[in-house]
Amino acid sequence: MTGLLFVLFFVFMLLGVPIALAIGASTLLALNAQGVPLMVVTQQMFQGINSFALVAVPMFILAGDLMAQGKVSEKLVDFADSLFGFLKGGLSIVSVGAGMFFAAISGSGAATTAAVGSSLVPELRKKGYDPASAASLIAASGTIGVVIPPSVPMIIYAVIAQQSVSKLFLNGFLPGLAMGLGLAAIAIVQAYRRNYPRGTAFSPATIWRTLKSASWGLMTPVIILGGIFSGVFTPSEAAVVAVNYALLVSLFVYRDLRLPDVYRILIRSAITTSVIMLVIATSAVLSWTLSSWQVPGAIAQAVLSLSTNPYVIMLLVVAVILLTGVFIETASALIILTPVLLPLVTQLGIDPVHFGLIIVVGLAIGMITPPVAINLYVASSVTQLPLERITRAILPYLLGLIAVLLLVVYVPILAGWSG
Repeated sequence: MTGLLFVLFFVFMLLGVPIALAIGASTLLALNAQGVPLMVVTQQMFQGINSFALVAVPMFILAGDLMAQGKVSEKLVDFADSLFGFLKGGLSIVSVGAGMFFAAISGSGAATTAAVGSSLVPELRKKGYDPASAASLIAASGTIGVVIPPSVPMIIYAVIAQQSVSKLFLNGFLPGLAMGLGLAAIAIVQAYRRNYPRGTAFSPATIWRTLKSASWGLMTPVIILGGIFSGVFTPSEAAVVAVNYALLVSLFVYRDLRLPDVYRILIRSAITTSVIMLVIATSAVLSWTLSSWQVPGAIAQAVLSLSTNPYVIMLLVVAVILLTGVFIETASALIILTPVLLPLVTQLGIDPVHFGLIIVVGLAIGMITPPVAINLYVASSVTQLPLERITRAILPYLLGLIAVLLLVVYVPILAGWSG
């Protein structure tokens, strides 16, 4: 029956059926063929989304959309420019720095790419930067959006693996920082090779002025994460606080949004949330089915029979994560892979929180690997460049992020894991 399930799933995928429907339909047909009462499907779908922690998902999506549409992203880019613009090829470093700042607000790779790209692309073109390389760097920086907390994929993983969202958030900072430093190092090398100009001259006065201007946006992660780690509120409550704070800043401080804009953003965020929740619900049925058929245990034993070396096995796990991210978007891949791979890595002695960082970083890389590369599509839309040009230019950044992923796997203390 397992073979039938996966054959049906891949057939539906090849036919272009949306991922949530492909997962749900293939599982439904496989269960029906086995004679399982179909009432189980609705029960497991409800059970899959019946989690208080998932309340944070729509709230963080909405908060990120509100911040991305207003002047917050512009203020963050200005602040990053005042810090890094004086370097050779400074705007490239600004792309990475602004991506990291916005990552601490949005929790979304696409939102980070769109916000930073919209603000920086005109200036990059004016300064003579290679458009495709600049767009690919912005897309690569957007992957940090789901690693530095708050992170929607981390919340989804925490629900599936029954782990602490707070622990995942706490340990997400260093992997995100490592990704940023890796991308910045590659950008600096390219800046010297292509003789990019220096940007804004270093000035403490400019730094102070832009810091004050960006302070409302920079306070967002301080409020969210400070509240979580101090125990003032839970991650779900923090997400609601983030929405209220984003509304306050956008409507009354920067005054860059009007009520009709808020309504439009609410509709878009609701659509995004509904897609994610449908994927979670149908994937919950798939996870229950695979568990009841003891598939994860069988896969674990099969992989362990290939090698007894944990380093080799983890390399195979990384390959599976990266390959899945090429073809399936992040949330879906996370929900499919976690129940299958988690039993395997726990047998190797890998802490579930550590594995959460590995799978989130690995699937974040999938955001810049076609054909399912949401950040590249967003960058192409923002820059009006053909996707093919951006894809060719992404290779050095892709390799750099894979190197960081291997650090997360094999050097867990350096990668931020506190155990």
